[in-house]
Amino acid sequence: MVVQSGVTPSLREVVMALVFIAKDPDTDERNCPTVWVDVEAEEMLFQGWKPDEARLAECLLTGPIPDSEAVVRLPLRMVAAIRKACDEAERAGVRLR
Repeated sequence: MVVQSGVTPSLREVVMALVFIAKDPDTDERNCPTVWVDVEAEEMLFQGWKPDEARLAECLLTGPIPDSEAVVRLPLRMVAAIRKACDEAERAGVRLR
């Protein structure tokens, strides 16, 4: 677990050893799509834009989206960052099923 300075104790418990991969290079560096790898949980995390109603409705054609899941949009210019996240996961020995 990573302990970050200035983080409240309750949040410290939530912050795990995430590997920051990249932010969208064409945005303002504050509110932009971001990619991380959580090696311990064997997951990739994505911050993205919310889809508009039309896109969300189209996604729902393939089935419902549980409350524990979300659809986010990432620009295609982040493909390199997503590949980098995949490479990081493989280097860490994440089991690919």
